[in-house]
Amino acid sequence: MTKTATKTATKTATDAATETVPETATRTAPKAGAKADLGTEITASLVVFLVALPLCIGVAVASGVPAELGIISGVIGGLVVGAARGSTLQVSGPAAGLAALVSETVLEHGVAMLGVIVLGSGILQIVLGLVRLGRLFQAISLAVVQGMLAGIGLPLMFSQAYPMADTKAPGTPIENMAGIPGLLGETVTHPQAAIAALLGIVTIVLSFLWKKMPGPVKKIPAALVAVGIGIAVAALPGVNVKTLQVGNLPAAVRMPGPEQFAGLADAAIISSVLTFTVIASAESLFTAAAVDRMHSGPRTRYNAELIAQGAGNTVAGILGALPITAVVARSSANVQAGATTRLSRVLHGLWLLAFALLLPQVLALIPISVLAGVLVHSGWKLFAPEEFPKMWRQDRGEFAVMTLTTLVIVATALLEGVLIGLAAGIVLAALRMSQTVIRQHLDEDTAKVVMAGNATFLRLPQVIEALEAAAASGRPRIRLDLTGVTHLDHACRNQVEDFTAQQRGLGLRVELLMPGPAKAGPAETGPVGRAGAMASAPGSGGADTPSARDSGAGAMTSASGAWAQAAAPGSWTEASAPGSWEEARTSGSWEEARPPASPPAGAAGAAESFRQGYRHGSRGYRTAPLPRRRRAAAPVEESAPVEAPAMAEAPATAEAPAPAPSPTAEWFYLDTSLSDPDDCAGRLG
Repeated sequence: MTKTATKTATKTATDAATETVPETATRTAPKAGAKADLGTEITASLVVFLVALPLCIGVAVASGVPAELGIISGVIGGLVVGAARGSTLQVSGPAAGLAALVSETVLEHGVAMLGVIVLGSGILQIVLGLVRLGRLFQAISLAVVQGMLAGIGLPLMFSQAYPMADTKAPGTPIENMAGIPGLLGETVTHPQAAIAALLGIVTIVLSFLWKKMPGPVKKIPAALVAVGIGIAVAALPGVNVKTLQVGNLPAAVRMPGPEQFAGLADAAIISSVLTFTVIASAESLFTAAAVDRMHSGPRTRYNAELIAQGAGNTVAGILGALPITAVVARSSANVQAGATTRLSRVLHGLWLLAFALLLPQVLALIPISVLAGVLVHSGWKLFAPEEFPKMWRQDRGEFAVMTLTTLVIVATALLEGVLIGLAAGIVLAALRMSQTVIRQHLDEDTAKVVMAGNATFLRLPQVIEALEAAAASGRPRIRLDLTGVTHLDHACRNQVEDFTAQQRGLGLRVELLMPGPAKAGPAETGPVGRAGAMASAPGSGGADTPSARDSGAGAMTSASGAWAQAAAPGSWTEASAPGSWEEARTSGSWEEARPPASPPAGAAGAAESFRQGYRHGSRGYRTAPLPRRRRAAAPVEESAPVEAPAMAEAPATAEAPAPAPSPTAEWFYLDTSLSDPDDCAGRLG
């Protein structure tokens, strides 16, 4: 037990016994647990090693670089990224998702420039992590992510169909797809190509069906079983399929020199660096989110993980190896094997290093067609064709973004496809955020237009159409109700205000109800001024009641946006006529919280009082909850002074707190450009 627990415990024999037992347990339990964890971590590391070995080699071959570079990247993913903090169970290394991008880069710039590009990408990843932009990658649309993965997986499948038949792929994804019929014809006519293709097909079938195997057999990685079968078949007499050509691991290291670093002045190289950074970072952090859902252990720290990935790619770039990213296949194998710490990741890197250094001759026995089959299966999992109909059922717009991203990647390149997909996702989000519901209704003498939702420039054509229809209706009065609009941008606001001014100039009576109070001060001007809030109970001082206007306490005609005039100087104490402020207050329509110590004097005082009225959030002036039935006005003697309406900014002597907002509160704004006081009130419930 801790010292605190010992100090606070009661000193009895029972308590002493209670403390002694747990103390012994805490000393012995960690040792037993450590042994159990060490055994589990070693077992998990071996499983991950068996999964990673064929993937490292296969990705290197698919990328058009020596197989040794794939193993070097796998070792770095285990020893460098695996030892760093960030994600506990995620395993990194060369990934099939980057194979197409690396292949394009190698074809365009050569293997020598690959190290500089990967190095620059790693440094950028570290910077992004240090400035805490790791979670920024989570803001990418899921449709874009799925489209990106599908756009990576589809070309990968077609490009690896050629190594499965021991031949070389033509080049671009479109060319690879177009050449499949000819490839089938050549494979059938060449026996050795047919044998190689058969090994690849067996590998693909095993990869799909191996999880259905009974008992502990299915825990053996399917890729490892396929490699074993491939080695056995390749050793048979008369079989002459292509196998890996593996050299000395240290000799494969190609550190970039000054000539390669000078290439950073090329815009194409900078573009490749940015592409590698975005794709590798996004894939790593998306994988981290997926792996976190597989276990209940510590969650990924995204910024730390991004720094770890950057450190790994920096080392990989210095050694001229393949770029590193998190890999779902290795990570899921690590979780399923029972790993709980980073130790399994580090150990799997050690096994890769030891195997490549001590047993390189074993790698030379592996048929290339088997590794191609492993990558075809990986490409299928990335493509995930079942996601397309699922997305179609869930969201047609997201389906369009997903499909567009995939097609553009296949037709052009990865970076262009991702950028276009992101742009399409942003446009879709903007269109949905600007959804506006416009309803039109014609009464005998009024054309009503009601808008709700977000009115932005994207919906301006619909807004203009509705306004023109109201103007063409022939009604002498137009009512524009925008109180349900949650966001009114500058373009739509100007259109509505210009339409209002134009129709009034033609002699029509236009009633305009705008959404929300103006946040500018009392000096706000414009065709639609707002005078403030007024009570809405019938006969209680509302702007649309003659009694309020007659008493001088109701509507005013200043476009300054405040109550610039009272009925007469000092009229606050004289507002005792029927329908005046006193009646409004006593009928429950006006807030009674925190009245000023003395009534404000004159028109200027009235204006300042209303400008400082009680505000609720950004909704503006608030009236008190309205009663279900109007109460009778309290009798007020003519000579008796009357309390002023509620003010929010009361002197320090007023201590009564403002009451909480009520859902029954009424909100009113005045369009002070109207000449008819009957048109001055508008409700924003």
